[in-house]
Amino acid sequence: MKITTALAALAAPALLTMTAAPALADDHEPVELMTTFGELNDSGGSGEAWAKVDGNEVWMKVEVQGLLDGAPHAQHIHLGGAGQCPDPNMEGTGFEGAIRTTDAIDSYGEVRVSLTGNDADTSEAAALDVANFPAVGTYTYERTFEVPDDVAAELNEGNGVVVIHGVDHNGSGEYDGDQESDLDPSLPSEATDPALCGAFQMGQMSAPGGGVETGGGSTSGLENSGLMAGGALLAVAGAGALALGQRRRDES
Repeated sequence: MKITTALAALAAPALLTMTAAPALADDHEPVELMTTFGELNDSGGSGEAWAKVDGNEVWMKVEVQGLLDGAPHAQHIHLGGAGQCPDPNMEGTGFEGAIRTTDAIDSYGEVRVSLTGNDADTSEAAALDVANFPAVGTYTYERTFEVPDDVAAELNEGNGVVVIHGVDHNGSGEYDGDQESDLDPSLPSEATDPALCGAFQMGQMSAPGGGVETGGGSTSGLENSGLMAGGALLAVAGAGALALGQRRRDES
């Protein structure tokens, strides 16, 4: 089966769950959120994230350093679960005990916001829109976008966990290895394993770069020669994650 065909088949359930664009809510005061990322899977990365939520409008800034260069790094806001990051020392089901995505889904929950750039879709349906995720190891992301009412309400309460994916377990410089992804057995686990995690906390923002922007979006590092090589893998993985989330919701 061609990758594009597999992607369409796997993504279909999630696309059916997409909601109409929300009306801007005005019944909450603006809130500010921030988090410092914790390293997962010995990824070598670090960073911070900041958000300002005003009704349905969210301004988001992410700064990441030290991840695998030349390969896509999906980034999301997760909601549900325990609303926290997993213990980085937990024994996972991946390479030499690495944490795979579904090992920690009870901790951070499911993808509800995709932190894409270039004015791309930010819903869960774009969980691995690889053309609009960073493909470098060090980058700054900043964008303002709107979210559905239920997501806005959760963020307004200070909930949400930011997760960055993609880990080079064996130090080869690319996503490879014999361990299969828990989202799609045709993929290496490295392509989808979580690399960084941070649970939002309420607090005064000290984000570098000043004030909140009012539109558009940008992600430094989108144009990279490694994007095309790793992008197809992550696209199928992202669709698999969406299908998994939909099944969980259907069973609940």
